[in-house]
Amino acid sequence: MTTSRTTPSEVTPGRRRRWRYAAGLLVLAVLLVVGGRLAWSWLNPLGERTIDRSQPVLLQSIRDLSRFEAATGDFQVVVDLEKDANFLPDAIKGTRTLFVGAGGVDAYVDLAALATNGVTVSEDRTAATVRLPRAQLEKPNLDNSRSYVFAQQRGIFDRVQDFLSGSPSDQRELYLLAEKKIAEAAVASDLRSRADANTKAMLSGMLRSLGFAKVTVKFTDEP
Repeated sequence: MTTSRTTPSEVTPGRRRRWRYAAGLLVLAVLLVVGGRLAWSWLNPLGERTIDRSQPVLLQSIRDLSRFEAATGDFQVVVDLEKDANFLPDAIKGTRTLFVGAGGVDAYVDLAALATNGVTVSEDRTAATVRLPRAQLEKPNLDNSRSYVFAQQRGIFDRVQDFLSGSPSDQRELYLLAEKKIAEAAVASDLRSRADANTKAMLSGMLRSLGFAKVTVKFTDEP
């Protein structure tokens, strides 16, 4: 009894046709999926995009500064601000917000006096005396990336009012209150004393490098 066998040359063309057909279907499916996603993203009525139409930055003024930034303090405060109605419970009318404010305060020393009569040199030019005002504090600079509303409770009236107005409650009061508290904390800290010490060290090193053997740095309120 004899059996017939198919040779590779007889099978290969059929297999090639089936593989080509399957590959074509796969490519078509991929194109349909990608095209469908692109069409949906273009026709989706709920989709949104961001367009920056801001105007160019306008330089308003330039000021020459004669100050030495001697120290910087990093502060953080939790503002707990509550607003109540006189005759209504908090669940009906009232808000309470916990706000985390974080930012820095710079301490600087004004060096403008050095250009006039702030430096006294001895007759033999071996000693120098410097008189400066004490360090001052800059306005707190809140870091927006680290300042945020931690929690908020609102009454029914407040929720309805925010909904009808189409905008959330204003947070400027929270930022201003956080700046005020950070400024008070900076005044109570040793930030200005640290700035005075750093200024003394900077001027003493600079004048000694210029050849003065003795350098004395005094502030205007010192004898």
